Amino acid sequence: MSKRTIGTWIYQNGGGTEIEKLLTQKLQEREIGTISNINLSNAIVSNGRVCCNTMGDCKMDINGIDLFFSYNAGEQNDYQMYLYKALNKIIPTINNFDSLELTEDKFQTSFLLKNSGLTTAEYELCFQNNTEHLEHVMSKWSKMVCKPTDGFGGAGITKIDSESSIDMLSMMLKQMNLKNLYIEKFVDYDNTDYRIDIVNNKFIACYGRKARDNGWKTNIGSGGSIFLREPNDDVINLALKASKVTGLEISGVDIIYDREKEEYIVLEVNGLPAFATPQQEKDGLNFNEKKIELIAELIDQRTSFL
Repeated sequence: MSKRTIGTWIYQNGGGTEIEKLLTQKLQEREIGTISNINLSNAIVSNGRVCCNTMGDCKMDINGIDLFFSYNAGEQNDYQMYLYKALNKIIPTINNFDSLELTEDKFQTSFLLKNSGLTTAEYELCFQNNTEHLEHVMSKWSKMVCKPTDGFGGAGITKIDSESSIDMLSMMLKQMNLKNLYIEKFVDYDNTDYRIDIVNNKFIACYGRKARDNGWKTNIGSGGSIFLREPNDDVINLALKASKVTGLEISGVDIIYDREKEEYIVLEVNGLPAFATPQQEKDGLNFNEKKIELIAELIDQRTSFL
C-alpha cells in the first residue's frame, strides 16, 4: 500500500497519455500512489479544502495529496494558476509556483538572469504610453522584437525595424493591448536555437529548432522545426546556470548564438518544456525515459519526509 500520494495534471495529446502512464509506473516502483487528471479549473474551495469535479461535496479532496505535479501548458488558465498558487503554500508543487510564475514573464526572467551575471538579449521595458522612450529605442537599434511579457510559443512576438513609424507602431501596440512594453534588440543569429532540458539541476538532453524558410521564429507553434543537435559544454553550463537562477525543478532553456558579439545568450527559460512526441522519438529524440526517471526521483525526494 502506498504511503505517499501525489496528484497529477498532465497533457493528454501528443503522447502525453503514455508519458503519464510511464511516470505512474516509475512512482509505483517507489511506492508512491497517484491521482490523475486533477484539473484545477474544475475545482472549488470550501473552508480550506480544495475539491475537484464536484458540485459542493469533496469527492476528490486535494488536501489529501502530498505533492501536486502539473504539466499541462495547453489548458492552463488564470483560475487554475490562482489555485496552483494557493496549493503551493501548503504542499510541495512541481514546478514550484513562484519559479513557474517568474519564468512565464519574459521581463522578470531576463531581469533576474541579467542581474545574476548571465548573458541575455539586450532589452528595454517601459509603460505602453511612453512613446518618447520608444522613439529612443528605435533610434539606437535598427531591428528589435516586441514581446508580450506573458506570451508563449512565439504568440504575439513582433519584429520591428527602424523604418517603422512611431505612429504605426503605437497603434499596433494598443491593438495588442500590452500593459508593459518589453522590447529586445534583435540578435544576429543563424535562425536556429538550442533547447536544453534540465531536471533537478541535471542535464537531460538537447535538441535544436530551426525557423521556417524566410522566417526568424524557431518556436514550433510559429512554424519552426526540430532537429537533432549536439550541445557543447558552454551551452550546457549556461543552461544549468539559468535554470538554477530561476529555481525551476524542471526547465527547458532556449539558447542562441549571437554572431555579432560571438557569444551564447539565454533567450528564454521555460517551466513546461515538452516531452518528445511519438514521431519525434522515431526521428531520434530519445530523452523521454531519462526525463521521466529523474522526475520520479525528484518527486520521491520532495515527499521523502513523509
